[in-house]
Amino acid sequence: MIALVDYGMGNLRSAAKALERVGARVEITSDPMRVRAADAVVLPGVGAFGRCMENLRTAGLEAVVREAAHSARPFLGICVGMQILFEESEEFGPVAGLGILPGRVRRFPATELKVPHMGWNELRVGRRAPHLDGIEDGAYVYFVHSYVVDCDVSTLAATTTPYGAPFVSSVWRDNLFATQFHPEKSQAVGLRLLANFARLAGEAARS
Repeated sequence: MIALVDYGMGNLRSAAKALERVGARVEITSDPMRVRAADAVVLPGVGAFGRCMENLRTAGLEAVVREAAHSARPFLGICVGMQILFEESEEFGPVAGLGILPGRVRRFPATELKVPHMGWNELRVGRRAPHLDGIEDGAYVYFVHSYVVDCDVSTLAATTTPYGAPFVSSVWRDNLFATQFHPEKSQAVGLRLLANFARLAGEAARS
């Protein structure tokens, strides 16, 4: 079972439907015990960083999300669900994040490019996580965001994406994979990533 964490800040139904489409058994839950019992965990996120953190704490889910991220179970963060894994964000802040990964979240640098960055853009694969099996370098995925992660690209980034300067579009460490883009809105490429995640969840359940 894959627990899709419901803390009032995610595109839950779209994410659940996409996971179900690739054969995953999904439970949308705000119950810490159900998250703890899951074979894998998905942390979505839409909106402001600070509001996401506030809702996570109010729902009593902060500790169990940290526990899941540090466990051997597959863990997937999506959009702001990726950003809050880091130490802090400058969005209406600084605002402290979960501190699971080292790094900070910053607004896109001022350029002539439009912010928010919205629409399709490419993935440049730097470290080939198992979540990227079958996904070609240069594949296109869907983004909607105004802030980006500032972290050690060599040790954390799985992919980067060009928008002016390259930014980190996904991260990978041990059991944890997280995307700045929306797999559930990224058509065939996003479904492939979610299918890979569901496969890893199945392997974890059998081990």
